[in-house]
Amino acid sequence: MSTPGRSFTDGQGRRIEYLRISVTDRCNFRCRYCLPTSGVTWLPREELLTYEEIAEVVRQVAPLGLRRIRITGGEPTIRPDLERLIALLRAESHVDDLSLSTNGVHLPRVAARYRAAGLDRVNMSADSLDPARAARIARRDVGFDPLRSLLAAEAAGLGPIKVNVVLLRGVNDDEIEEFARLTLAHDWHVRFIELMPVGDLSDLTERHIVPTPEVIGRISRLGALSPAAGPAGNGPARYMQLPRGRGTIGFITPMTHTYCASCNRVRLTADGRLRTCLFGTHEVDLRTPLRAGIPLVPMIHAALEDKPREHELLSLRTGGLRALSQVGG
Repeated sequence: MSTPGRSFTDGQGRRIEYLRISVTDRCNFRCRYCLPTSGVTWLPREELLTYEEIAEVVRQVAPLGLRRIRITGGEPTIRPDLERLIALLRAESHVDDLSLSTNGVHLPRVAARYRAAGLDRVNMSADSLDPARAARIARRDVGFDPLRSLLAAEAAGLGPIKVNVVLLRGVNDDEIEEFARLTLAHDWHVRFIELMPVGDLSDLTERHIVPTPEVIGRISRLGALSPAAGPAGNGPARYMQLPRGRGTIGFITPMTHTYCASCNRVRLTADGRLRTCLFGTHEVDLRTPLRAGIPLVPMIHAALEDKPREHELLSLRTGGLRALSQVGG
């Protein structure tokens, strides 16, 4: 985010040009690594920003150099008429990249509508390609077929498609090679994510983490991996490619190798708080001044001055998060 004569940077000199917008903290899944078994208290609906309020936040920050927007949740596709927000953001922001993070359940029904409204691409979580196992990890059986949803996104033109896989030792790590093979048949970008032990996830511990070097070693049995540029907007992932691969394989390593030095993002929570670090404690209320008609840019600049140098997840400090659904990951 930059403005004539002034770059929109944080206190560490990092240029901030990527806004992740959570539209709901609710989800139709209860994934083991995202929500505690006991659940969390959902936000009252009246505390959520309206689509028009979200668009107004974007209208104010877009001229400062905003280049990328991602719509997140919870699960964003459960909020009604999401294509209306997509259209508003496309009209207000003129960003290079407008994307969506989703668990994919509703993609066969909504992918074409979202594309028509102006969505560029999707990131889809798929922790198993087997529907029965996917249901066990999600702790919800809603008849979800991950491959069918990915093909629906592809057919709608929502690419490049990124497939996010959170690896859990003893749960789904036996599918590493199968996920990697997807990049031979499709121009998809499969990203393996190290487990982040957040909040009240008492049944998941550090022993469930599958380190990235181990993942790379197993994929290398399929062929020699070579460095790859990865898709546009590749964020913190490091990409590689199998011989004759149409897509790439990415690795996101919050536990074994932080990527804070190049962080270019901030997050807007569903109730209108600007969170400058996923695992930090610093948040700024934008909803109250927004509803009072007070310009937001000065307080956003001030918030960025306090954006921390790096997260504290390695010390198992999670900024008060009980669940990743609270901030959209």
